[in-house]
Amino acid sequence: MSSMNRNGSEVIYIGDKSSNRQRNAPSPDADRKEVKILFFDLTYYNTTTQFLLCCAGVFVLYLLYGYMQELIFTLDGFKPYGWFLTLVQFAYYTVFGYIERFMERVKTPRCIPMKTYVLLAFLTLGTMGLSNSSLGYLNYPTQVIFKCCKLVPVLIGSILIQGKKHGPLDFLAAGAMCIGLTLFTLADSQVSPNFNTFGVLLISLALLCDAAIGNVQEKAMREHKAPNNEVVIYSYGIGFVYLGVIMLVTGNLFSGIAFCMEHPVETYGYAFLFSLSGYLGIQIVLTLVRTCGAPLAATVTTARKAVTIALSFVFFSKPFTMNYLWSGLIVVLGIYLNVYSKRSKLTFGDISRICTWFYYKLAPHGRSSASGTKKLLLEV
Repeated sequence: MSSMNRNGSEVIYIGDKSSNRQRNAPSPDADRKEVKILFFDLTYYNTTTQFLLCCAGVFVLYLLYGYMQELIFTLDGFKPYGWFLTLVQFAYYTVFGYIERFMERVKTPRCIPMKTYVLLAFLTLGTMGLSNSSLGYLNYPTQVIFKCCKLVPVLIGSILIQGKKHGPLDFLAAGAMCIGLTLFTLADSQVSPNFNTFGVLLISLALLCDAAIGNVQEKAMREHKAPNNEVVIYSYGIGFVYLGVIMLVTGNLFSGIAFCMEHPVETYGYAFLFSLSGYLGIQIVLTLVRTCGAPLAATVTTARKAVTIALSFVFFSKPFTMNYLWSGLIVVLGIYLNVYSKRSKLTFGDISRICTWFYYKLAPHGRSSASGTKKLLLEV
């Protein structure tokens, strides 16, 4: 584009302002956050497609995870070897972590201090070891219901340890979970031949470890900017060393190896699928949290647990009572209230104001009639 100025010289404009703005403006792709699940890049899919793919991955992988875990414990004589299964699972997770790190060519040094990993490994061992061992004493649906109620120890721990304040919906959710969990456990104790109170103790301790590990892990990853892959390798690798030494000292290591060598496909083979599905499932859940937020991720994982419980009754023969259904629905109500509380900022002060409003809405008739009676008495 050119024009003549007053002196008659020609002035040439290279492009106009709008084209310059368009040239300097960032492209839409530059604003996109990278979304990857292992080697699969989901960055250029829209948000709905990313959510649906993550949901499909969570359901497929964790349903396989639950099926394989319960299938392993149906093997005759395997129930005492829950801790050995945990040892095998930790070994698989560590190997998977190193493979992923190698494939992504990650060469960054360790971010989190080793003393933190020592604690994380201990808590991870308690969570997964106690959870696996509890299946020797409880039905799988009962174990899953207990896992759904992780909010209760997390809520208590955050109040006692971190001094956090929670709203009434959080306490209402915890109360609903406690009631549903109690009713589900009572129903299981009445109809299940495998029920054992020692299993309840094991899964309760696993929940306490799980509640603690969440706070420690979140704080460490936030402060040191550590990648998920590093946390997996060190947590499960050190946990493998812990458990290996303990089982070697107690003499349970060689008995576990001997038993599994007699049934290699049903133990090592099933454990491989069990561990692989769990490892991939963790990655997808973390991606779901990053892209869609924790409340929506919690809703998806809760729906997955409900389907897992239903399929457990379909694929594995076990007694059923309607009390399972009612108590399970109470737990689901508690989970929904917990998710809703993240969006609703309802406080105890709000509840007090609502109650006061209802009181004054309903009470004026009584007060006016009482004052009218006093007036009449005075006039008489």
